[in-house]
Amino acid sequence: MAEKVLIVDDDRDTLKLVGLILQRHGYQIVAASGGNMALAKAATERPDIILLDVMMPDMDGYEVTRRLRADAALSHIPIVMFTAKTLLDDKVAGFEAGADDYLTKPTHPAELVAHVKALLARTQTARPAPLTEHARIVGIIGAKGGVGTTTVAINVAAAVAQTGTDTVLGDVRPGNGSTSLMLNISQSNGIAAIASKPVGDLNQRLVGQQLASHASGIRVLPAAATPKEAALNSNIAQIEQIVKVLSAMCKLLLLDLGTGITDGNRRLLQLCDHFVLVTDQTRVSLLQCKSLMMDMASLGLSMAKADIVAVNRAPSSNQLPWSTAEQMLGQRVSLVVTPAVELAYQAADVGTPMVLLRPDSLTADQFRKLATDLLGKLRLSNP
Repeated sequence: MAEKVLIVDDDRDTLKLVGLILQRHGYQIVAASGGNMALAKAATERPDIILLDVMMPDMDGYEVTRRLRADAALSHIPIVMFTAKTLLDDKVAGFEAGADDYLTKPTHPAELVAHVKALLARTQTARPAPLTEHARIVGIIGAKGGVGTTTVAINVAAAVAQTGTDTVLGDVRPGNGSTSLMLNISQSNGIAAIASKPVGDLNQRLVGQQLASHASGIRVLPAAATPKEAALNSNIAQIEQIVKVLSAMCKLLLLDLGTGITDGNRRLLQLCDHFVLVTDQTRVSLLQCKSLMMDMASLGLSMAKADIVAVNRAPSSNQLPWSTAEQMLGQRVSLVVTPAVELAYQAADVGTPMVLLRPDSLTADQFRKLATDLLGKLRLSNP
């Protein structure tokens, strides 16, 4: 389908000329002769890109841009300011309002087409899905460090994505993230790049630019493992807003919450529709898992919405039987992941989830079963 360009200009000759140039290169054209009409056309037509004049009688292009960026459903659309204003201050004002590119009139047709093509290509991978109903959110949280919380998050996300369900995995632990390392994602900034932005600026366009696409079919909002960025965990309002924005960009949002009830997790858990508690079958871990369950219950969170997953990294006489673990927790253990240490190391080395690296393994079967159970509980039908 041809990409749609909304051209906004109060000069009708410019509308016709620019429209004709772009039509000849295969673009579908929508025109608006003023700022108010531009906002209405953007809402109804949902263009792929907007060419926007600055000087218009009813509303200037700067204000149109600001209103588009403030609308969660339209904020992701790339905008090219297309105007006769050539002063540096005018360009700066355009970029500050939220424009992505700037062209001055008159411009050569080849330059116009080149800018449109380049901006569309640059924003294609970051462009979020249209705003629809919000995703179901699953919080994955560890009873203690080192039990495999991120391993569970990555493999469940990959298993869900293999069903065709649009899935985002969010690592919401600035300075402490390991998702990008385990998936060999070079874009490791992710959430750290936006967690200090004003809450009002955190829209689909800005958040979507930090999503990395992985070969497993999931989109990932990574968190760098840079200690200096751990201070961003105190930006709780921003991280909460980022999660809310992500929930409008997919069908299932999985959150790697790390360990325990932090101040941030206390807020994020309230947004979740379901929980996965990760532990192992040692006495200390199970006691910490029991304490975590009590803390979550004190927050008004129902343990009926929780699955408990025990990850066994290696056979050990210190690991308690499944039945003993359930007795200690007072709740059914949904899954015990059998030891697969070598497979886990191989998967991390090549940046591929275990469920994809060895799809015929028992471990892959176990994660696929957990993914299927989650989809059923969340009433997310497979496409």
